[in-house]
Amino acid sequence: MSIPDSPWYRDGLRFECLGCGRCCTGEPGYVWVTPQEILVLAQAIGLTADEFQRQYVRTVGKRKSLIEKPNGDCVFFDARTRRCQVYSSRPIQCRTWPFWESNLRTPKAWEEVCRACPGSGRGPLVGYDAILQKLSGKTR
Repeated sequence: MSIPDSPWYRDGLRFECLGCGRCCTGEPGYVWVTPQEILVLAQAIGLTADEFQRQYVRTVGKRKSLIEKPNGDCVFFDARTRRCQVYSSRPIQCRTWPFWESNLRTPKAWEEVCRACPGSGRGPLVGYDAILQKLSGKTR
């Protein structure tokens, strides 16, 4: 990942998770998980890493992703409560939303995120340094 010396978001961006669940539902996609994240998730729900992988993980090329429900929702999204069932153990990809490189590439890309995610573009200002931490995946 290459971060420009002076990106368009250098003054920070506003974001506040409203708990709507839109980032966990809808179109099919991938929630990439590392071996360490698989272990943490498995422990969180009382399974071994092998059991967890058999039940909740699929292989895509050389990478691993959480499986989805038939409607595209994350396997850990509870439609009744609109909450993640493994929130405190969720993968880095989930922890860093919406501060992904693809979402920050251009102001237009961020505008699209703001249309899809009601918490993006609102709430407290997330400073540039915090955004860089999320881009680097250092959020635990």
